[in-house]
Amino acid sequence: MSTILIKNAQVVNEGEIKAQDLLIKDGRIDKIASTIDAHAEKVINADGLHLFPGLIDDQVHFREPGLTYKANIFTESRAAVAGGTTSFMEMPNTVPNTLTQKLLQDKYDIGQDSSLANYSFFMGAANDNLDEVLKTNPRDVCGIKIFMGSSTGNMLVDNEQSLEAIFSQAPTLIATHCEDEATIQANLAAYKEKYGEHVTIEMHPLIRSAEACYLSSSKAVELAKKNNTRLHILHISTARETALFENTIPLEQKRITAEACIHHLWFSDADYKTKGNFIKWNPAVKTATDRDGILKAVLDGHIDVIATDHAPHTFEEKSQPYLQAPSGGPLVQHALQALLDLVKQGKMTLEQLVQKTAHNTATLFQIEQRGYIREGYWADLVLVDLNKPYTVNKTNILSKCGWSPFEEYTFSSTIEHTLVSGNIAYSNGQIIEVGSGHRLLFNR
Repeated sequence: MSTILIKNAQVVNEGEIKAQDLLIKDGRIDKIASTIDAHAEKVINADGLHLFPGLIDDQVHFREPGLTYKANIFTESRAAVAGGTTSFMEMPNTVPNTLTQKLLQDKYDIGQDSSLANYSFFMGAANDNLDEVLKTNPRDVCGIKIFMGSSTGNMLVDNEQSLEAIFSQAPTLIATHCEDEATIQANLAAYKEKYGEHVTIEMHPLIRSAEACYLSSSKAVELAKKNNTRLHILHISTARETALFENTIPLEQKRITAEACIHHLWFSDADYKTKGNFIKWNPAVKTATDRDGILKAVLDGHIDVIATDHAPHTFEEKSQPYLQAPSGGPLVQHALQALLDLVKQGKMTLEQLVQKTAHNTATLFQIEQRGYIREGYWADLVLVDLNKPYTVNKTNILSKCGWSPFEEYTFSSTIEHTLVSGNIAYSNGQIIEVGSGHRLLFNR
């Protein structure tokens, strides 16, 4: 589709909400005005709808290669665009782990062939692959991922010399998973000694404890300050950790930034009683006080972006006893709807939602010409009906795993249309499998 005209949208962008038209030509936003009278091959009547920049999710696990029985880039990018996420950054704990430039390129090749959303892939760090890490191109790779705590994939980096070398020499942004492994293992041993194999999901946030998170996050911040590293700490799960970050300087000047995830803003440890392993994540969902503290930090600027950590496993895997059930779950399809419900509850504004899911992510990663609704920028857009309820059920879940922690929940809003790089990728409940996502580029 070379020209698309969007008429009468309530455009939420850069701190304002305005009634505007948008003309899209050759994938980019050609004109924004209160009224545009122009011929277009496709006209979208957005009367009654709100137009947002497409969400940019800086942390997903799409499981390809090697774990495609759970998910793959095609299926999960379908779920993403159905939920208004137009760009994603995917993690290296696939099989094999993405620890060489060749394996990283293999993932980009898959993305080029099959992704319906714009894509980037993190280069993985290990205790012994510094030479490969240093070859990472900042221009077309989102960053380097370090697991400073083991999670799905056995990519723990725990050698002090390796951490020092990566933090001091990394050619681009480092993103970290922060949980102190020694603390977790000690906690797990203590619970196993007391309960044997009858450790339950309610103990998850006590095993993968707040202390384990703070010890690791504070260590990462210390290393970054020592080496002037560009550090981004993922999925903050405790209120205490938020004090590690600055909120008194512009985002463009920050060397240390942080992310919050949907599940840590939505659920608390009280939900384990009903959701069980289906809200088992690493780091763990913790107390309501932590949840509220994370939201406060998102709004006051200590935490810079909101993402999902979308990490599907099969229903059968998640149905196992706690000790055997893997951590992670699908979230990318319903992230925007969940946040819009927080808006409806008065917990944030539409303008804040856009800032934390699109503007700030683009600024933080220095993404080229995306994340804002601006003339000349790529047309990554989502149109939403804020007053059309949507109930999640197995018939409309698009993640390959076929389940969601939001099943049978009714959101207050419905995603009507999603545009990716100027292509209509989702419209009125239907995926339109034409065109493809583009590889993200970075101004650095």
